[in-house]
Amino acid sequence: MKVSIVVGNPKPRSRTWDAAHRVAAGLGADEVVAFDLAELGPGLLGWGDPDVAHAVAEVASSDVAIFASPTFKATYTGLIKLFLDQLPGAIGLEGVVGVPLMLGGSPAHYLAAELHLKPVLVEVGATVPAPALYLIDTAEQPDAVEQGWLDRWGPVIRAAVGVGV
Repeated sequence: MKVSIVVGNPKPRSRTWDAAHRVAAGLGADEVVAFDLAELGPGLLGWGDPDVAHAVAEVASSDVAIFASPTFKATYTGLIKLFLDQLPGAIGLEGVVGVPLMLGGSPAHYLAAELHLKPVLVEVGATVPAPALYLIDTAEQPDAVEQGWLDRWGPVIRAAVGVGV
């Protein structure tokens, strides 16, 4: 199962990056491609950047795509938005199972991933068969929330891509 990771944290190799990789491993990925959007920088601001085009193509050809963001102003980051804007609407992630993942400083915004990130993944064509995952970024990881989510929803995600059925 090919899993792409798209991390929208402005800080490279962040806790968001770590969490996304743990989730990919927990889902049983046998191939992982990861993109730290902070490294794509200004290329995300327009169209035609070859590095961005490569990232978009890799994500669109994945079985599963994890979109991971810290919580900024009660929603996902602008880096994630800029990346998603590169995808054709309604079909950009057609055939890809999307996993919305957000980290935040408190439980106050635990619905941000479900209410903001999940709908935009559906808008660009992803199938999102599981609830979004929200983690407290200062908690020791992996925590019970992460493991519980993987135990409950990992089989659903694997079944959605035809793995383990």
